[in-house]
Amino acid sequence: MNHVPVAIIGAGPAGLTLSHLLHQHGVESIVFESRTRQQVEETVRAGILEQGTLNLMRDTGVGERMEREADIDEGIDISINGQPTRIPLTELTGHHVAIWPQHEYLKDFIAKRLEDGGTILFSTTVAEVDGHLGEKPTLTYTTEGGVPETISTDYVIAADGSSSPYRKIITEGTGIRARHEYPYAWFGILVEAPKTQKELIYATHPEGFALISTRSETIQRYYLQCDPDDTVDMWSDERIWEQLHLRADSDEIKVTEGRIFDKAVLRFRSAVTEPMQQGRLFLAGDAAHTVPPTGAKGLNLAVADVSVLAPGLVRALKRKDTGLLDAYSSLAVPRIWKAQHFSYWMSSMLHAVPGEDHFATQRRFAELRSVLESEAGQRYLAEQYVGKDLPKFEV
Repeated sequence: MNHVPVAIIGAGPAGLTLSHLLHQHGVESIVFESRTRQQVEETVRAGILEQGTLNLMRDTGVGERMEREADIDEGIDISINGQPTRIPLTELTGHHVAIWPQHEYLKDFIAKRLEDGGTILFSTTVAEVDGHLGEKPTLTYTTEGGVPETISTDYVIAADGSSSPYRKIITEGTGIRARHEYPYAWFGILVEAPKTQKELIYATHPEGFALISTRSETIQRYYLQCDPDDTVDMWSDERIWEQLHLRADSDEIKVTEGRIFDKAVLRFRSAVTEPMQQGRLFLAGDAAHTVPPTGAKGLNLAVADVSVLAPGLVRALKRKDTGLLDAYSSLAVPRIWKAQHFSYWMSSMLHAVPGEDHFATQRRFAELRSVLESEAGQRYLAEQYVGKDLPKFEV
């Protein structure tokens, strides 16, 4: 193979979903991934699928296992100082979300692409992208066996995560990389324990935030707000359980305990790249933008990106119509900023800022109570949480 219409760097949610959508419209692509297939499929990351992402999986033939095994949640709990309020997502919006970890999402799309005869080159490193301002960009890459190869393409998609080196091609010119660093982080654990409850609990307390989520009937994922400079060694099991019970327990619910087998510190950062394209190079997913996990938007934004990009590429390649492709950034970026706002808003209400005094804590609680005690407030939160429909364009 010495030419492919679309070259995709990165076998993450954006890259694999894009390759799948292109295939459905008869456009060939190749996906380059520096990690092994096993590494991609076993790197555990959280995942909450919005209704738009759920519908895309169902409608394009990738949702069978998810439908069978995922937890479908029709509500979430938000707790203030041990007093929970349930947000009935489905009752308020008509939609639900699915708890489906990102690595499980990737397994589904990898299996589907390979079943459909797609090309995913694992353990393959792209060394250089050249000529993206011309008609036929080229990619130089090193195969799993260490052999250097070059391929030409019509379009290059950088979907290789938040450390993508190809973003600099855009930002070193006239592009902008807007960033925000949050003054807190999450300390995450995986624990062998029965479910605390089926639906997620977002808990805030003067001591900080906690999130109670589930992975399976026997494996749970819990998070505690911590300092960004904290290390795993600073959190003993005794301290973890003490803080989880303090922040998340209520009269009705007690956090279930078990053997902790994984600990990690997750820093909070937001970033948006504008524009998300230059010439025949396009950014998608975390390569273009990152959000904190509070609003559960990361994977879903990646899917929204390629819901614009896929029909744009199909039109350009099949009909020589580049109008939608040229408008990719202007169509994708407003949704990204709305997701940034929701993630920032949720984070600011739920997290204690370091050094926060009594006034700041009570003001923050009052803001959150104002949302929870209002049907309009609950509805707005629910609508944002389940997400808007994905962009739809004729090809």
